Amino acid sequence: MTLRAATADDLPALTALLRRYEATSMFPLSNLAGAGWNGGGPYGMRFWVTGDVSGAIGLTNGGMLHPQWPGAADWAAARAVLAGAEVAGVIGPAGQVTALVAALGLGKAGREMDRAESGFVLDLNNLIIPEGPGVLAALEAVDAGVLAAWRATYLTEVTGTPPDRAARQAPADIERWRTAKSHYVLLEAGVPVAMSGFNAVLPDVVQVGGVYVPPDLRGRGRARRVVALHLAEARARGIGRARLFAVNDQAARAYRAIGFGPADPVGLVLFADPQQVQAWD
Repeated sequence: MTLRAATADDLPALTALLRRYEATSMFPLSNLAGAGWNGGGPYGMRFWVTGDVSGAIGLTNGGMLHPQWPGAADWAAARAVLAGAEVAGVIGPAGQVTALVAALGLGKAGREMDRAESGFVLDLNNLIIPEGPGVLAALEAVDAGVLAAWRATYLTEVTGTPPDRAARQAPADIERWRTAKSHYVLLEAGVPVAMSGFNAVLPDVVQVGGVYVPPDLRGRGRARRVVALHLAEARARGIGRARLFAVNDQAARAYRAIGFGPADPVGLVLFADPQQVQAWD
């Protein structure tokens, strides 16, 4: 089956496809909602779809590929349409990510990250808020330098970003989150001890990401409390459910403790350097 460039006329069917597989499509759905069709900025996206829009591959302006092609039999079709594209990484259903990376001839490219993460989902009516100290506060309540240091450590620990690049990226991330009001901190006696964020947002569902607790403050339930309080704030604004992916068993236990149950896993590949897709010889 071949792929073709999607048009605005395909948007309803494309959105329906992504919604059908929402567990592994939150990023492209949120990008479409935020940047619009063929929007600008790093999160604007182009898509290629099958003739009946039963499968799709999206590419952000920042180089992230998002496959959602259930039952794909010929991933080679992706290489034909993506030849010449600069790819920074791939995220989507775990098996599809592996197949797409191989089909694009990028199997031997250096990586900062290559793993599958367990998915979780929560109806916010079933949210459990752990008792304990601390109150939720906006990022503006904390010195930006402190938050940037947290973010840089997160990037090196979780995504494998080299420390020098993480230090350069972190301040811009914090400023973007402050503007978007997508992240909050947990304060104990006025001292920041944890951070929670949403990395994808739709009118009815959010995806939790970027949760961070400094190493010397871990193991005392702060991650689950800051996430639960953040989700309670979202529920008060009419959000009905939440999704996330857990990087390890410790994180998974924390999320189960506030009500999350299993959902589809996600695969994530981040290349050490952007890779240009080469056409078939």
